[in-house]
Amino acid sequence: MLGTDLQQEAERQIVICNACRYCEGICAVFPALQMQRSFVAGDIDYFANLCHDCGACYHDCQFSPPHEFAINLPKTLAGVRQESYGRYAWPAALAPVFARNGLVIAVIAALSVTAFLAGMIMWNAPGALFSAHTAPEGFYALMSHNAMVGLFGPVFLFSIFAMLMGLRNFWRDANAVRSVSGEAPASLWQAVKDAGSLRYLDGGGAGCFNEDDKPEDKRRLYHHLTFYGFLLCFAATSVGTIYHYGFGRMAPYAWWDLPQMLGTVGGFMLAAGTGGLMAAKKRRLPDLVDEGTKGMAMAFLLMLHLTAVTGLGLHILGGTPAMGLLLALHLGVVFALFLTMPYGKFVHGLYRFAALVRLAMAKRVGLKTKVAA
Repeated sequence: MLGTDLQQEAERQIVICNACRYCEGICAVFPALQMQRSFVAGDIDYFANLCHDCGACYHDCQFSPPHEFAINLPKTLAGVRQESYGRYAWPAALAPVFARNGLVIAVIAALSVTAFLAGMIMWNAPGALFSAHTAPEGFYALMSHNAMVGLFGPVFLFSIFAMLMGLRNFWRDANAVRSVSGEAPASLWQAVKDAGSLRYLDGGGAGCFNEDDKPEDKRRLYHHLTFYGFLLCFAATSVGTIYHYGFGRMAPYAWWDLPQMLGTVGGFMLAAGTGGLMAAKKRRLPDLVDEGTKGMAMAFLLMLHLTAVTGLGLHILGGTPAMGLLLALHLGVVFALFLTMPYGKFVHGLYRFAALVRLAMAKRVGLKTKVAA
């Protein structure tokens, strides 16, 4: 049974697409839906998270509005995808709160933590917030490493656990509908390659569509910069943690040391990628935009962008009177990012990867069946 109006509308459109099959070469969605003749809720969520929202099928479709069939699969699946973030979120009670007020909550959380940290610095050392700090320990002179871990460790661990629970819920629902099995390592490796290369974000080769109806691949570039920039920043933090706890090497590190180099390169990539994606959203063809999906998507991109920008600012302006306020702002933004990650756009990466794994498994099962026949 299909539970929501959007899922039912998505099924209506998918049935028509399955009969037409004009767009089967565009992306992963159409070969996936053609493997089935009937659909339930888990299938619809699977297709929605498999969609990369390039918009090519809308432009190619002979049944798109104003045709009476009114096929607009990218917009419909975007709405279903947004619903799936809340449907599989853990704990479920928090999902609607973030869905309705995602951007507001993120901004308020960032500013509140910034104000709290700034006040704490001023309480412990009056005047320190706006003073130049050239001590060897850098910004740790304002807030110790242990204090940061104590403040941010719990919310980070909660965020990771909540996202893993959501991924488990998504996989259980999507995979149990059509139980597929195959060589797990091969399917996982195929999904890693497809996700890492953003194979299906090219509109079948033409690129993504924006408001001028001209396909271009800049969204793919911005996604790459965001994804790999984030990984480099995470690697920088991970290496710094190993240095600190494994070898007793305390931050700050020299510019040429691995944490600094990874963080700087990753920060510039992340800032450029998220900035490009936010600009691309404004240029998006209105026919493809589901207004209900914009809040948490923008909150996610904004928090990632501000994390990169404030982190770079802290790196460049460390030792100046701006360092204290930048530190409080950077940590406030990071806190808000951790807080909102399990309930918005961040989880689409996890669900999309799971959908790509299921697709790879289904293809392998289908290929074996054909060979056996």
